[in-house]
Amino acid sequence: MLTILRHATRKRVRATLIKPPPNLLQISSTSVNSHTYTITQHYSHSTTMLPPAGTIVFNTVGRVQYGFDVFSVDLNHQQPPPHATADHRLTDGVSINFNAQFINPQNDVVFVSERTGSPRFYITKPDTKPQPLPFLPNALFHDRPIVKNGKLYFVSTHEENDAVFTSWSAVYSTAIDDSTATVKRLTPRGEVDYSPAVSLTGKFLGVASYRSRRWQTNDFRELQTEIVVFPESDPKNRVTVSERGGWPSWSQDSTIFFHRIAEDGWWSIFRVDLTDSELSESRNSPIRVTPPGLHCFTPAAFHDGKRVAVATRRRESNLRHVEIFDLESQTFQRITEDINPNFNHYNPFVSLDSRHLGYHRFRGESIQGEPIYPHLDKVLSPVRDLQLLRLNGSFPTFSPDGDFIAFNHGLDGNVNGGVKIVKSNGSKRWTLLKGRTCFHNAWSPTEKNVIYTSVGPIFESVYKTVQIARIEFDPVHLTNDREEVPFKLTILTREDTGNNAFPSCSPDGKSIVFRSGREGYKNLYIVDAVKGEFDGGIRRLTEGEWIDTMPCWSPKGDLIAFSSNRHDPKNSEVFGIYLVGPNGSGLRRVEVAKGVEGMKERLNHVCFSRDGEWLLFTANLGGVSAEPVGLPNQFQPYGDLYVVRLDGSGLRRLTCNAYENGTPTWHHGDLALCAPREDDGEGGQDWDKLKVIVMSRTHSKASL
Repeated sequence: MLTILRHATRKRVRATLIKPPPNLLQISSTSVNSHTYTITQHYSHSTTMLPPAGTIVFNTVGRVQYGFDVFSVDLNHQQPPPHATADHRLTDGVSINFNAQFINPQNDVVFVSERTGSPRFYITKPDTKPQPLPFLPNALFHDRPIVKNGKLYFVSTHEENDAVFTSWSAVYSTAIDDSTATVKRLTPRGEVDYSPAVSLTGKFLGVASYRSRRWQTNDFRELQTEIVVFPESDPKNRVTVSERGGWPSWSQDSTIFFHRIAEDGWWSIFRVDLTDSELSESRNSPIRVTPPGLHCFTPAAFHDGKRVAVATRRRESNLRHVEIFDLESQTFQRITEDINPNFNHYNPFVSLDSRHLGYHRFRGESIQGEPIYPHLDKVLSPVRDLQLLRLNGSFPTFSPDGDFIAFNHGLDGNVNGGVKIVKSNGSKRWTLLKGRTCFHNAWSPTEKNVIYTSVGPIFESVYKTVQIARIEFDPVHLTNDREEVPFKLTILTREDTGNNAFPSCSPDGKSIVFRSGREGYKNLYIVDAVKGEFDGGIRRLTEGEWIDTMPCWSPKGDLIAFSSNRHDPKNSEVFGIYLVGPNGSGLRRVEVAKGVEGMKERLNHVCFSRDGEWLLFTANLGGVSAEPVGLPNQFQPYGDLYVVRLDGSGLRRLTCNAYENGTPTWHHGDLALCAPREDDGEGGQDWDKLKVIVMSRTHSKASL
């Protein structure tokens, strides 16, 4: 929770948690005790500064379709050499499981899982049920766990940072077999670290450090981190061994590998050899390890000093695969391409004896595990009375009574394109309009049978034809014996007026505000909600050589919020939030990031709370929580949800993860979701099946 509260205080609280048994590396499924950790959390004495209770439904790009599990390959049993015929699943097919590490000679694995609504750590032995590592329950994000010498090293965001454009990610450690364990911050206060790595003996740590820099709007294709190493016993003794690089990985205690984009544009693996057994500023220069001609990233070094496992993307493929690069022969050994040629493979890791190679990937449709993903899925919320739900789709909008949600299942013209409706308990979905590209929906606040949408391609120029449409249907058809609902479609804008999109309805249901490029620039217009611009006429609300977009009408009817770059018209990468009256009066900017920092804002998809006093939006204010290159390709992997009051006070962060979150809507009520794989008592569920998603990528050198 990003808290900017005038009267906020800081309290020390004790959290009673389940403690791992004395030897967690030999964990049994039945042994648990009580355990306490000291944590820090913000509280406010002023309830007027808390956002209203309710439910926020939003989209996360690609997340519901990942279906990740952790797998490994036995490098000593490949048939025939050098290719393996199959990999072995190490996790249980529940939720998504990723970013794992082997932790002992028995090849127990620690990994990240999102089965509880936020990333948490679990340990699993071969063919056993995963056991949780329960600590820091207030943290919205955990990542990159490593167990070494009885300690857990990891990334967490549980210590909040009120400064905008600053990531909360830092590296911590804790003893996992000590009943009095405390969590120790290894990252200096005011700095940001990602991707910890521990040397073979545990003597040294390496991190990808962002130092104390503020987030830059274009800093996500290659995150501008440094490779910093320090002794485990003296975390303040930090030495920068490379001024550019990420994802460190140790070989023994003397060599550290990492990735970065080389001068010729290819993602490549580099290494630095330490000059002695102690850290000092004198060191060797980084040496490039992998050749040009293919992308190599997220290295995992073998401790024999002769090999490094990497994820690659070759010229001829849109997929990333795991390969082993032999440092002596300068050759690649392809591992996963023959096993699962149609899946992406992410973030390799190596066993202590160098025999097993692990990674995470889509688990497939034919093996045991969760085969479907729900329409709505709970996400951990930092605000007690504010529920967060992730939608299998985008641009949700609630019906007036909150019983239904209209949304776009896909943003293209295929079978998933168009407009769909789902029950707000997540149990049943209907198709309203199909086979056409639609985006951004607005349910009439006064009519249960009317939904507005944008029909046409998304992310296009001002001249591309996109039209505002009114969809009318009979709600009596929303029954379990139907899959498609008959409707009447009325186009409200002229075809020759270019790009018209993002409709929002006035609270009395009589007017629509939308964005249009009809005059060569994207500004806001208002039309009659029934007749459109044909008989009802059209009125221009804003005017200027900039972009005004994504408007939302306040429930009070007195304001329209929208995103705009009018403060920097030549820069289409920055957007602030603005308010204006429906008659064009009182135009002002909501100052979220103050002063010069406000010029870096990218605030979009703004909407109001029911009382009209708060704004919900997606933003780049928190930087990134993890290295983007280790993730499936996100459009902008820094989108998180925030709320703020109309005067710019009370800014509070709602999501903190490694994905792009967006297109939120805010309902005043609390929703009770149906149980997994159950229906609502009236019929069967129609949740989507997991299926492999191959994202199209260009073959430019720096593109992944």
